[in-house]
Amino acid sequence: MAKVVKKAKKEKIPRQPMPEQAPDIRRKNFDEVPFGLSPEAAMKEAERCLQCKKPACIAGCPVEVDIPGFIQLIKDGDFQGSIRNLWAKNSLPAVCGRVCPQETQCEEVCIIGKKGEPVAIGNLERFAADYERAHGTGELPPKEKPTGKKVAVVGAGPSGLTVAGDLILKGHDVTIFEAFHLPGGVLVYGIPEFRLSNDIVFAEVDFLGKLGVKVQCNAVVGRIITLEELFEEGYEAIFLGVGAGLPNFLGVPNENLIGIFSANEYLTRTNLMKAYLFPKYDTPVIRGKNVITIGAGNVAMDSARTALRLGAKSSRIVYRRSSAEVPARAAEVHHAEEEGVEFHFLTAPTKFYGNQKGRVIGMQGLKMELGEPDDSGRRRPIPIEGSEFELECDLVIIAVGSGANPLLTKSTQGLRLNRWGYIMAEPNTGKTSLKGVWAGGDIVTGAATVILAMGAGRTAADSIHDYLTWGW
Repeated sequence: MAKVVKKAKKEKIPRQPMPEQAPDIRRKNFDEVPFGLSPEAAMKEAERCLQCKKPACIAGCPVEVDIPGFIQLIKDGDFQGSIRNLWAKNSLPAVCGRVCPQETQCEEVCIIGKKGEPVAIGNLERFAADYERAHGTGELPPKEKPTGKKVAVVGAGPSGLTVAGDLILKGHDVTIFEAFHLPGGVLVYGIPEFRLSNDIVFAEVDFLGKLGVKVQCNAVVGRIITLEELFEEGYEAIFLGVGAGLPNFLGVPNENLIGIFSANEYLTRTNLMKAYLFPKYDTPVIRGKNVITIGAGNVAMDSARTALRLGAKSSRIVYRRSSAEVPARAAEVHHAEEEGVEFHFLTAPTKFYGNQKGRVIGMQGLKMELGEPDDSGRRRPIPIEGSEFELECDLVIIAVGSGANPLLTKSTQGLRLNRWGYIMAEPNTGKTSLKGVWAGGDIVTGAATVILAMGAGRTAADSIHDYLTWGW
C-alpha cells in the first residue's frame, strides 16, 4: 500500500513591521517617522497576499488600484514592474502609501485580516514608489497620440494632480494653475514633513512634468484670470480642484488673541513656508511652550505633533467627544501618544484668557458627556453644568475643520453651489452646472481624505476624456 505523503503546511508569515524613529528622537526633528520596508521585508510581506480570485481590496480602493497585481510583482522581485502596475491607476503612489487611510479601505476588507493582520498594502505601495525613485530607470508609462485638446486644471492638490496625470496619458495637453508658489495643495501646506516630505510630493509632480503636464504657480484663477478667459485662450475643458481651505473657528470669546492660530495658517507657515527651518527660512510662527490644539482629526494630530517639534514642553489635544469618536487615523493617534501628546477628552473650550499685551495665557474648558448620536453618527456631546475649569497655555491651534474656498466660486457666474458654498457636481462624472467645467475633491465633498479626492479626480478625468472625444 502506497504511503500517503501529507502536504507541508504553509508557513504563516506575520505582518512585517515598519521600522521607524524612536519617539524620544523623532519628537525633536521633522524627518519622516517610518523608514520604509527593505526589499527583503517587502517581498516577505507580499508573500502574505492570497491573490484572491475576487479581490475585495480593489473594490475598497477609491482609484481601483490592481492591488494583487502590484503585490505579486513585488513578491517576484520585479519592483519596476510593480510601480508600472501602480501608475496605471495611481499617479501619486508615494503619497498614497504614506497618508492614505488603508486601514479603513483596502486593508479593511483584506481576507487575511479576518483572522489576523491584513496585508500591509499601504506599506508595499510606498515601497514600490520609493524603490523606483531611488533605483528606477526613469522610463515613463506609454502615452496616447496627441489629441490637440487643451485642458486647464485649477489647483495642484490631489484631485487636480490625478486629473492631470490621467489626461496627459490619454494624449491631451494639460496645464495646472496653482494659486500658491509651489504645487501640491494640501499635500505640501497641510501635511507635515514628518508624515509626508515635500520632496516626495515634488518628485511626484516632477514625474507628471516629465509626462508633459505644465504647471503655472502663483496663478489665482478667479482673481487674475477667469474661467471665461481660460476658454477664450483655447482650453476646451476645465477641472476645479481648489480644495476646502477656509478655516473654521469656534466662535467663543477672545478667540482673536495673539497666539491663537487656525490649523491652516499654523501648518502652512510651518510646512510650505518652512518655519521649522528658521533661521534659513525666516517665516514667523509662534513657538509655544504650553500648546493646546482643539480638535482630534488628522490635522489636529499634525498640529499637536508639530508643536512638540517646534519646542513645546507640553502639547495637549482638547476634544469634546470621547476617544471612541476620534476621527484621526489610529496610526496618527498612536504616534502622537508615543511622542507625549496629552489628550483631554469630553472637553469643550468656552473662552480664552489674555494678558495686558493681548496674548493668550489660558483657556476655560467645560466638561461634556455623550448623548444620542447626531447627523454624523457619533454621539452628541452635552455640556455638564458647573464643570468649568482652566488650562494654562501660550499657544492655541484651532483644528475643527475647514470650509469651501470662496475665491473662485464667488467670482464665477452660473456655477451652482450648495448652502455651504461647495460646488455641486454630478457624483458619477464630476460635471458642474457650467458646460465644459468639472469639479472634484474637497471643494465638492468638504474636507475628506487624499485618496477620495484622487478618486473624484479619476472620475472627472474619465468624463472629460469622453467629452473631448465625443462631445457633451
